Amino acid sequence: MRAPAGSVRRLTDLPNIGKTTAARLERIGLRTAEDFLKRDPYDVFHELRTKVDKTLCRCALAGIVGAKTGEPWHKITRKTAAEYEKRHPRHIWGPC
Repeated sequence: MRAPAGSVRRLTDLPNIGKTTAARLERIGLRTAEDFLKRDPYDVFHELRTKVDKTLCRCALAGIVGAKTGEPWHKITRKTAAEYEKRHPRHIWGPC
């Protein structure tokens, strides 16, 4: 359900963002959907990995990117992982 025009949307109003991910995002200072949408999702994911949870996987990355693009996480996991690897060539993924 979308929030009325002009109101502040919650993080959980975004696709792919549930309570757990919203709580993680809040730990890096992103409190509203608008806060999140101003940022590059790959930078957000990297910050989450370095400051909140080093075990975040490709599926979590796809959820973050999909929240920005409106795509379901399970359809973009490979594409988003490849882009993250370009930006962070030394990164090695753990299990999802």
